[in-house]
Amino acid sequence: MKLGLLQCDDVVPELQEKHGNYPQLFRQAFNREDPQVLFSVFRCHDGELPPESAAMDGWVISGSRYSVYQPLPWIGGLEDFIRRCWQQRQPMVGICFGHQLIAQALGGEVGKHPQGWGVGAAFNQISESRSWMQPAGEALDILVSHQDQVVRPPSQAAALAASAFCRYFMLDYQGVMLGIQGHPEFTREYLLDLIDYRRAILPPARVREAHCSLSAPLDDRQLIRWILTFLRQACAKP
Repeated sequence: MKLGLLQCDDVVPELQEKHGNYPQLFRQAFNREDPQVLFSVFRCHDGELPPESAAMDGWVISGSRYSVYQPLPWIGGLEDFIRRCWQQRQPMVGICFGHQLIAQALGGEVGKHPQGWGVGAAFNQISESRSWMQPAGEALDILVSHQDQVVRPPSQAAALAASAFCRYFMLDYQGVMLGIQGHPEFTREYLLDLIDYRRAILPPARVREAHCSLSAPLDDRQLIRWILTFLRQACAKP
């Protein structure tokens, strides 16, 4: 499977030597489940969008420190690309910022959570099941780091998972696109270091809660398998 990674940020330089950049995180997570997955990287935050000739089986949009509603030219350009992919029924998965940008590009609304940061492990319930969710499960517990979230999904989206903190944690767009607020590509070690790096802007109570939550089992590998099956099924649609 050939996937285009639409990279929307860089891991901060202080953490790159130990953890790598976003392309390394995604390759490690996806290749652990399927070594045949190949990524071509497009640095969207530097203004690099895929050319019309780019032939991919699907697209993955990364997370970002930016907000989707910031008036940055590259964000608007990526929104246009998302809408073209939707019209052409090209499979796409959005992670965190990518999840929010798909929703905004297709008519939804994104905003900051009134309770501030969601960080650590997020414990979600599956509200609707799909055929690509194999093995099936009732919960989806995934690492998160975000202030923004989808507050109103577009009409094309169906909510599949939610928590008390995030009502639209996972959105399915008619089996063509998928948005996920969590980070299945993150490792516990990376998130711990990221939390430590951001201590100056994170409330101390939220840091303690995040550290406690990280002892819980996670569904990161299951979610990567779901994503891969989703993309394969989307590719197979006429």
